[in-house]
Amino acid sequence: MAIQVFTLSEGSYSVDASKKFIPFDPQKDNPKDRPASLFIHVQPFLVKLENSLVLLDTGLGYSNAEGKLHLHENIRKAGFDPDDVELVLMSHLHFDHSGGMVHQHDGKMELSFPHATYVMQQGEWETAFSSKSSSYCTEIFDFIQRNAQIHLIEDSGKLTNEISYEFTGAHCPYHQVFLIEDGEDKVFFGGDVLPEPEELIRKFVAKYDYDGRKAMELRDDFGLRAAAEKWKCLFYHSKSKTQAFVELNDDKFIIV
Repeated sequence: MAIQVFTLSEGSYSVDASKKFIPFDPQKDNPKDRPASLFIHVQPFLVKLENSLVLLDTGLGYSNAEGKLHLHENIRKAGFDPDDVELVLMSHLHFDHSGGMVHQHDGKMELSFPHATYVMQQGEWETAFSSKSSSYCTEIFDFIQRNAQIHLIEDSGKLTNEISYEFTGAHCPYHQVFLIEDGEDKVFFGGDVLPEPEELIRKFVAKYDYDGRKAMELRDDFGLRAAAEKWKCLFYHSKSKTQAFVELNDDKFIIV
């Protein structure tokens, strides 16, 4: 059975120096009203393997008007029960990737995935507690520490027969990426080291990366491997294609 991947789109947001994510609808909102803002899309991914259901990052954790988690509703729309998620794989713990680890409503906090194991790099977990950066929301991690099944990993390695992880750093000091393969398909999740397909086409050093030059080099490296090994790449912040293959044409990447 082929690996099934579902994009769980949480929508489009503007974010400025305050690191607050404000919903942004390009149809009716004017970017000029939000000076010095980055405009980003947020989309975690649900992966159905032969015997397990896996979530890649958890989005912002925002709820709809009825207090239901967008992430849960999107998983249900894909035809699955959020309670059946077994593994939550975290590329890193910045708020736009980790907010949905918990569901906050009516002044209460609960685990979004009570039956899942949350998988994180040990160094990123420690950074999330000690960092003064507003990119991390420590109260989430306090709650996770007390209530969730946690599996801390280090460096690069294999998590299961199908899932391997690679320590990259670059976007933040302990960022990691995941490759999922079943002997037939290969699915690559680059987190914020490869957040958009456009970043393969344009070479640049991004100010928002901890080590921009290394991130640029890694994007190139992953692009070459994706083209050579026919990876389906998942783009967490893409404004266009969220799932795509990469091809190489005269040393230039093409998104297919």
